[in-house]
Amino acid sequence: MRDLDFPTPRRILYLSVIWVFGAVVLSYPFLFPPKKLDPFNEQNIAPYTEQEMPNFAEITPVLLRKKAFFDYLLPAIRHHNKVILEKRSFLKELKDVIGKQPLSDIQQTRLDSLIAEYRVNPEDDQEVIVSRLLGKIDVIPAELVLMQAANESAWGTSRFARKGFNFFGLWCFRKGCGFVPKRRNQDAAHEVAKFNNLEHAVRTYFRNINRHQAYAQLREIRANLRNNDQQITAEKLAKGLKNYSERGDEYIHELIQMIRFNRKFLPT
Repeated sequence: MRDLDFPTPRRILYLSVIWVFGAVVLSYPFLFPPKKLDPFNEQNIAPYTEQEMPNFAEITPVLLRKKAFFDYLLPAIRHHNKVILEKRSFLKELKDVIGKQPLSDIQQTRLDSLIAEYRVNPEDDQEVIVSRLLGKIDVIPAELVLMQAANESAWGTSRFARKGFNFFGLWCFRKGCGFVPKRRNQDAAHEVAKFNNLEHAVRTYFRNINRHQAYAQLREIRANLRNNDQQITAEKLAKGLKNYSERGDEYIHELIQMIRFNRKFLPT
């Protein structure tokens, strides 16, 4: 009768190493999930590094405060406008290939990401989808963004800007998502949104203007300007922001006045 083959210590160690290695390989995707894909690699399109927010309230000379305000916000605004132009360029390229050849994997991934972000019906015909996306994904003049930010944040001195990077008076509707306004009506549920950083706030502002139904008029004005080969200006787009404030036409008039008065102080 043959003796039982008991494993030696060396064999036990060898099998243990094999078992541990196999367990790590099998669990790797769960322990270290892959980073979320950035379909457009925005940092390569327009590199952006956030700076520390100045204490605008401490900058008492008005012109110096305005300069600090513009210098702080402009890089983020320019970053997002450059990314938007890259996305428009991609969509224009799709128009030339749709119906002629299948989309590549990266083209489909990018298109799907835009469909989800800008809330376009994915069941529509691809040509319709691209057309609707081009109507939504377009630049917003820096002058308009800056003047809205200045108006809504009192040139960066409001507590919402200082403590939550909210320069645009943006609301959120989930309890604890931001600041409860002191003058909020008892039956109201909104809060003033709090953001992680300036880039997050500016990104949300751009997306809000470019996809929310309340600003369809602005997008229509912008599309008409493009279709007629006319310049997209801050004053013209401001007229489409009637729903941004309860003040309506008065708000638009004030914005246009701010744009015209402060244009000379803007960096070139």
